[in-house]
Amino acid sequence: MIYPAVKRCFDVIVALAVLILLSPVWFAAALLVRLTSPGPVLFVQQRGGLHGKPFNFYKFRTMRDDHWHDPGEIVPLSHDAITPVGRWLRRTKLDELPQLMNVIKGDVSLVGPRPTILEQIAEYDDVQRRRLDVRPGCTGLAQVNGNAAMPWAERIKYDVYYVEHMSLWLDLAILLKTLAVVALGETRFARPFAESPYSQQS
Repeated sequence: MIYPAVKRCFDVIVALAVLILLSPVWFAAALLVRLTSPGPVLFVQQRGGLHGKPFNFYKFRTMRDDHWHDPGEIVPLSHDAITPVGRWLRRTKLDELPQLMNVIKGDVSLVGPRPTILEQIAEYDDVQRRRLDVRPGCTGLAQVNGNAAMPWAERIKYDVYYVEHMSLWLDLAILLKTLAVVALGETRFARPFAESPYSQQS
């Protein structure tokens, strides 16, 4: 199939272009994290990639360095361990800029199911494991339809739909909608899978 090759080329070209264009933002964000709270600039966590293969996932650190990360914890913007700068980085999605390094390395794609932690993967059932059949993404169908504002079961439905219907056109639609999510927030786009147009096509 030509799609995987085109998708990989698109990933690398776009990731490199964004890294270059936003390099001033990258350095400013790194400096703010360093100056406003003790701890490393980057938060590095092992997550499961294609077929569940572990890799190091990069983000700008947005929480206090002494916060213990519970694998089952959902972290809303109101979480008291998020620093003021971290809250701004999360709201604007700038905390995810370092993931472009993961894209260039081939750990993730620009678009795909969001990679989850290894402890969560160990608990997957057969349906949930379908999201491991493709390379994970920086953004995905679940992320532009509510993400953390939606229950996990609903996000799985979106991810499985993506795995079964992935295409360049769907990828482009998700990337464009990601811009709207960054501008307007996740909650505005939250909707159960059954209320989405994808439920009629699955």
